[in-house]
Amino acid sequence: MYDHALQAVVKAALEPEWEAVFEPNSFGFRPGRSCHDAIKQIKNCIQNKAKYVLDADIAKCFDRINHEVLLNKLNIKGKVRQQIKAWLKSGVIDSGAFTATSEGTPQGGVISPLLANIALHGLENTLNDFAKTIDTPNCYGHQIGWERKVQSLSLIRYADDFVVLHENQAVVHRCREIISEWLGGIGLELKPEKTRLTHTFKPELSEDGKAGFDFLGHHIQQYPAGKYRSNRNAYGTILGFNTRIIPSAKASKVHQEELGRIITKHRSSPQVAMIKDLNPVIRGWSSFYSNSDAQGVGELSKQDYLLYLKLRRWAKRQCGNSKDGHVKYWHSINGNNWVFATREGKANPFRLLSHSGYCSSSTSYVKVKGDKSPYDGDLIYWSSRLGTHPEMPNRKAKLLKQQKGKCPWCGLSFHDWDVLEVDHIIPKALSGLDEYKIPATITSALSR
Repeated sequence: MYDHALQAVVKAALEPEWEAVFEPNSFGFRPGRSCHDAIKQIKNCIQNKAKYVLDADIAKCFDRINHEVLLNKLNIKGKVRQQIKAWLKSGVIDSGAFTATSEGTPQGGVISPLLANIALHGLENTLNDFAKTIDTPNCYGHQIGWERKVQSLSLIRYADDFVVLHENQAVVHRCREIISEWLGGIGLELKPEKTRLTHTFKPELSEDGKAGFDFLGHHIQQYPAGKYRSNRNAYGTILGFNTRIIPSAKASKVHQEELGRIITKHRSSPQVAMIKDLNPVIRGWSSFYSNSDAQGVGELSKQDYLLYLKLRRWAKRQCGNSKDGHVKYWHSINGNNWVFATREGKANPFRLLSHSGYCSSSTSYVKVKGDKSPYDGDLIYWSSRLGTHPEMPNRKAKLLKQQKGKCPWCGLSFHDWDVLEVDHIIPKALSGLDEYKIPATITSALSR
């Protein structure tokens, strides 16, 4: 416990400094960033143009990082360096047997994710330097500017899992060589069985004949579309395809297996006990994919149907036949038929949540700004995005998130120099409620 607390202290000291210099497309184990930001960045890169993809994974990233290279990259001296080195060299005890650690970061350590990000820092900048040298002529035969060349090549990394995107296959092949060489300098290498070259749209251009790729539990692919259903670019040109981000087949299978285990565990339990265990799993899975196109392709309805089949078998076991099971466990509630819930006669029936009840779209999510950090002092931005900030009162932070950082009176976005005041829609003197749901808004004193 002492080491865990001490690692948290060292992490709190190092993280603000490194967050200020970390690369914009690194999203794993960083405050204020999530896998949804990585997925959104991928969509931004391919929604107007089909591209080749290097889908890669680093073999045993946390176990093989070179200690000396990591310590030199930290560029610190004194007791902090000595303490970090001691943690790296502390060894591992497995089943009572001690094993020395000459490489890698401690698994499960509080500071390990930060150290891994520091070790991998610089990979994106290396590819950006290569992008400036790519031979990319425009329609007149002249080379485009280096800024556009850098924008055409994208690396999106989440911890040790990353993808490289570019429209030229030769460029992606060269990136693979550069990445392998760069990783070798810190004692790492690509995992061959999890590294593949594919295409987002055409299967014949992929190494294994399958278009699209899986990343962070999502399957990302472009599908052919007609004139009226096709995506269009910023100039209104018909692209001939739609970009779809849906749950991966593996993620859907794992989710159904988890639901099946819960139902099996409650084989002889009351209906309420099983619903209480199923609802958090359904809510968590559906919320995670609320920023995907799962609803548009019918994946959420499919999950509901597969769950219904499992529940029907459970009900048949309870009652002896399917008909009596339907009558006993499925009811009409508030106009909704066939709801798996407790008896309708009760005042507040306990009901099973539905996957289809969660709206999902991959276009609604707003990605975090690449150059932003929770330590940069922008209270308005982070309070509006996260609903919390250590330097902003909780009440104001939650209201800023509800209002999306805008003043309801003038409709303008708040700035750091604005004087923020909490104002009740219905004054308390006129029996207004002091609650978040009805009542309070945050306004700028200047707007009134």
